[in-house]
Amino acid sequence: MSDKGAGNHSDVTGFILVGFRVRPELHVLLFLVFLLVYGMVLLGNISMMAIIVTDSQLNTPMYFFLGNLSFIDLSYSTVIAPQAMVNFLSEKKTVSFVGCAAQLFFFTFFIVTEGFILAAMAYDRFIAICNPLLYSVHMSRRLCSQLVAGSYLCGWLSSILQVSITFSVSFCASRVIDHFYCDSYQIEKISCSNLSVNKMVSLSLAAFIILPTIVVIVVSYMYIVTTVLKIPSREGRKKAFSTCSSHLGVVSLLYGTVSFVYLTPPSNPELRKVASVFYILVTPMLNPLIYSLRNKDVKQALGKILWNKKALY
Repeated sequence: MSDKGAGNHSDVTGFILVGFRVRPELHVLLFLVFLLVYGMVLLGNISMMAIIVTDSQLNTPMYFFLGNLSFIDLSYSTVIAPQAMVNFLSEKKTVSFVGCAAQLFFFTFFIVTEGFILAAMAYDRFIAICNPLLYSVHMSRRLCSQLVAGSYLCGWLSSILQVSITFSVSFCASRVIDHFYCDSYQIEKISCSNLSVNKMVSLSLAAFIILPTIVVIVVSYMYIVTTVLKIPSREGRKKAFSTCSSHLGVVSLLYGTVSFVYLTPPSNPELRKVASVFYILVTPMLNPLIYSLRNKDVKQALGKILWNKKALY
């Protein structure tokens, strides 16, 4: 693995993913940990989608968004985890140029889309608690479909922009990416080009795509908290808060771990890698548990499915 050199090679055909800098014998342990957690991601999110699709009582806007959230969680974990597990057991640890670009594209696509879906879910909870009598009017099937379609469109546009600007640079002699997946920041580190345009685009993406989703979530919860505190009975306040506590937990997990990754000093790449594992694998694993354990409707739907299967035997 060579370091950054003076040569300028724009015709790179592949990269080397360093992964975690641990002793070789620990790579098998990392593979097993990733395999176990990824298996739980698959089981949890596929189960959640199956429950939502099969139970007619869950045919509501909240569960429509939740089904898409489970699909997205499953998808961006699948974009990263299998390739990482292969590299843990491989000596070469290589990824093709096209494969690297595709991984960055789909990861950006799904992670940005998730931000917008979470914002749509916050708006849904805002309407449900602050304007319950007009909920069915405001949160129509058409509007829900438009919000989800718009979320995917924003994810698609941002991923095209991110990948285009990331791979428009010229690369130096080094092809070594110090990460276990194709991270745009690490890719730019092995570039010989002026990165001022890249940084401007990244800041623009944060300002015009990521920031609005956070604003929608924060403002929605400001109104929700204000409305709930006006409810006279303690039981009423508890019931109102319980309808959005799961969503708030998921939002905190995602934005908390992502913020930790990007606030971690670049001088400590191993800590950034560990933090990345949380939003790539741990958060998608925990999201179905958060919604199933704290949601009476989901637990009832799961109970009916298990009871019907038991009755068949």
